[in-house]
Amino acid sequence: MTSTGNGDGHRGDSEVKTDIITLTRFLTEEQHRLGPHATGDFTLLCHALQFSFKSIAYYIRRATLINLIGLAGSSNTTGDDQKKLDVIGNEIFVNTMRGCGKVKVLVSEEEEEAIIFPGHGKYAVVCDPIDGSSNLDAGVSVGTIFGIFKLDDDAEGKAEDMLKPGTELVASGFTMYGASANLVLTMKGGSVNGFTLDTSLGEFILTHPDMKIPKSKGIYSVNEGNSLYWTEPCKAYFESIKYPQEPGVKPYSARYIGSMVADAYRTLCYGGLFAYPADKKSPKGKLRILYECAPMAMVMENAGGLAITSDQRRMLEVVPEHIHDRSGIFMGSYDEVTKVTEIFGKHGVVAK
Repeated sequence: MTSTGNGDGHRGDSEVKTDIITLTRFLTEEQHRLGPHATGDFTLLCHALQFSFKSIAYYIRRATLINLIGLAGSSNTTGDDQKKLDVIGNEIFVNTMRGCGKVKVLVSEEEEEAIIFPGHGKYAVVCDPIDGSSNLDAGVSVGTIFGIFKLDDDAEGKAEDMLKPGTELVASGFTMYGASANLVLTMKGGSVNGFTLDTSLGEFILTHPDMKIPKSKGIYSVNEGNSLYWTEPCKAYFESIKYPQEPGVKPYSARYIGSMVADAYRTLCYGGLFAYPADKKSPKGKLRILYECAPMAMVMENAGGLAITSDQRRMLEVVPEHIHDRSGIFMGSYDEVTKVTEIFGKHGVVAK
């Protein structure tokens, strides 16, 4: 094996990369870059999150073999039937966030109330431990969505401290558990970076640095089974991309998986639009603002895209009324979300 002098070695035509950026290294270098302003608390919190993702990925891979498929026999606070892995994923999050000592408040989709930990943690974590769990038994990709807030110095540590807009997030992202476990992470004002879990090393490896969503793409992702309940502006938008009137313009391709993380990850990689609009059946929308919409909106915006509500407000500026509050959402490529705004505007729906 010969050395290239930059940390990479090769044998023949097969290059072996030896200068590998793991998530641990990435976080450590970010901490060093901040110098004396960094306390290390955020890094330790991210290490705890990373352990949660690795643990959930492990159990999902083995779910069928160790009888973790099927329902747990209960529903969560938002009314969804809980899978066995929902319960396990939630317990993993609760225990790792408690154990890291840096988290004061945890909001989970699976918990009716916010969990307040003892101690002097300065961070709050919001999460959907296993998004798309209804697809688990069919082997379809599912994921974890998370967001991190820094609490005010005088915060008492209670649910009301969490009722903040997404603009207050210091970091967010998601992990998709599919053919591989893919972690997407972004920080406030920063770029979006993608990591892939190397199960042999037990490390998340940086494989997609500085991810950028294409500015436009003729792909849309939405549950058209709800189209009966859509508002007129919503129907008009989807009609316009399925049946374009302009000469030579092709209709958009439909791609819908049914797991928000999987649909969002594909949209981030290839471009297009993901939508779960509010409708006549769910006037406020279906997805939760705090731990689904806001973290995803931060990822999309930092990658060069947009994310808006069904009433055309910037998603990151929405303040939830309670920790499980809901919203409709349109997010994805800049040009595609802009088209939504234009058509809704023609029907009198403009941001207030």
